[in-house]
Amino acid sequence: MTTATVWSLDARTGARREQVTIEADAPAVNTAVRAAHATLPSLADRERRAEFLRAAADELDTRQQELTAVGDAETALGIPRMTSEIARASGQLRMFAEIVTVGDFLDVIIDHADPGAVPPRPDLRRYRVPIGVVAVYAASNFPFAFSVAGGDTASALAAGCPVVVKAHPDHPATSEATARVLQDAAQRSGLPPDVVRVVHGFDAGVALVRHPLVAAAGFTGSVRGGRALFDAAAARPVPIPFHGELGSLNPVVVTSAAAAQRAEEIGTGLAGSMTLGNGQFCVKPGLVFLPSGADGDHVLTTLVETIAGTEPGFMLDDRIRENFIRGVAARGALPGVETVVTAIHEHRRAGAAVLTAPVTALAEHDVLLEECFGPVTVVARYDSVEDLDPAMGLLPGSLSATVHISDTDSTDNSTHALLTRLGAVAGRLVVNQWPTGVAVAAAQHHGGPYPASTSTSTSVGATAVERWQRPVAYQNTPDPLLPPELREQNPLQVPRIVDRFTT
Repeated sequence: MTTATVWSLDARTGARREQVTIEADAPAVNTAVRAAHATLPSLADRERRAEFLRAAADELDTRQQELTAVGDAETALGIPRMTSEIARASGQLRMFAEIVTVGDFLDVIIDHADPGAVPPRPDLRRYRVPIGVVAVYAASNFPFAFSVAGGDTASALAAGCPVVVKAHPDHPATSEATARVLQDAAQRSGLPPDVVRVVHGFDAGVALVRHPLVAAAGFTGSVRGGRALFDAAAARPVPIPFHGELGSLNPVVVTSAAAAQRAEEIGTGLAGSMTLGNGQFCVKPGLVFLPSGADGDHVLTTLVETIAGTEPGFMLDDRIRENFIRGVAARGALPGVETVVTAIHEHRRAGAAVLTAPVTALAEHDVLLEECFGPVTVVARYDSVEDLDPAMGLLPGSLSATVHISDTDSTDNSTHALLTRLGAVAGRLVVNQWPTGVAVAAAQHHGGPYPASTSTSTSVGATAVERWQRPVAYQNTPDPLLPPELREQNPLQVPRIVDRFTT
């Protein structure tokens, strides 16, 4: 261990609250990873694994009051937000428990031998197995939903992989308290508590991704930090998958007909979406294409008036606050860019900002196409649908893209073309709603082209489990030697695809 001390800080005052632990150096990370790795065999029992996930969900709900108090003290996000996050985390754990019980995540495919096929087909049986120890890098903006008990951890455990979490420095006490919940649930379920370990410190994060027993990593954070870890994962003697969620602009297009039909609704909705969580959500709309003219002006006026009634909120930490202030100022100083609403900032709080520019300015200023983390959006005004086409070609990869249309737009070929164009740069397309609020569902996809994420997988929803598995096929293997999931009589009754293609 190093001698650096990790303190839990009061987010509202900055005062030290308590010593949590000391930062982990490379030997300490090694101890944590090896302890987690030793639990791999115990996670092989699917029934016990599902029991553990349900027990963890129950423990989170039971200790909600304790956890929300710690989380709010460290983040100042508020008790209602903390309560909502815990409910999301526990619901997600239960969803993965059900997935484990049903067994369809194993993706079992069986092709019986067919000597008459061209070429002849042997008996082949394929399924997915756990990849190994997973390193999870907790997010600053979601102390429960994307941290120790968040989606990366829940999906990895569901896959049968032990987890070592690198806690975020903004909420170390919350991370420790949540880890105890998961470890207690593991023991209640007959599993070793080391199925989940937590380490702290910047150096620990680097040592973790380089550890030879770490088989994959999940990250939610900045482009700079995520890219450094991504490169480290690829540069290892044995490279590993790195599933990183980095930065996202989340563009929004408002059609002329939609602005004419629903100006106030769109303006109010945009204000709520860009300030939700004080703009510190990964799917905050950071760029809005708005038509010129009176209808677009009406949307903009409603946006500004709604924001005027929104109180400044706490930023997650001083570094994020300072980057937000600098980012807004740099964009506002660009030629052709007008600051319509100036960001108010005091202590750890910051209020929203709105900038406007002609759509042509996007080709002149690359920074307008970069995420600015916090409650700010850039409104790009366009005169015609044709003006949008060059701008669409400049958009970086995003988690989401949103289109607000009218009733008549839904049958317009240009609207279909617009959605197709946005689908090339975003992982989720939203129509007449807002991207903030990512439902945990089987069909959800929370990912997108780089820099939104470093892989094609999702970090939210049922298929997030696939990141922590690898396929194995058995050829011409006697039934007694097969895993139970692949045996002819299907003793575990898992869903299977059998002889899909026959001659």
